[in-house]
Amino acid sequence: MAFKPNALTFQQGIDRIQNALTAGKLKVGKKILVSKDLKVRKVLDSLQVSNVPGGFKKWQLPVYMDGPSQVFLSIGAPDVEVPAHSHEEGDGIRIIMGGSILFEGMELTEGDWMFIPKGAPYSFKVGRGGVSMCYCYQCCCA
Repeated sequence: MAFKPNALTFQQGIDRIQNALTAGKLKVGKKILVSKDLKVRKVLDSLQVSNVPGGFKKWQLPVYMDGPSQVFLSIGAPDVEVPAHSHEEGDGIRIIMGGSILFEGMELTEGDWMFIPKGAPYSFKVGRGGVSMCYCYQCCCA
C-alpha cells in the first residue's frame, strides 16, 4: 500500500488545530506562543500525527496563518540583541534550525519555534553559538 501522508483535508486540519487550542485554553493571536511553553507542549501532544513512516515523529503545530505568506532564512551572529519590534503586516512563525535565541527567559534551540501574532511586540537575544532560523510572515502585499 502506498504511503498517504494527508489523512485530513486542509479545513479538517485547521479544525483540528482550533479544537486542540480550545481544549488547551490557548488563543492564537493573543500572545506569542513558543514550543517550550508548558501549555503549548500539552496542546502539541494532542496534535501528534500517527500516519508517518517508521523512524519518524510528526506534530501539527498549533498555529496557522490565513492568507498568502513569505518565507525567509536568517542567520544571526552570537550575542546579537534584536530590539523590541512588531510586524504589522501579519502573523509570523520562527523555526530555529541551528544555534539558539533567548526569549523571555527561555532558550529556543534547534527544532523549537515561536508564533508571533500580528502587532505583538517582542525582542530576543541570539545565543552564544549564533542562530540559523527559518521564518514565515503573512503579508498583505504577497
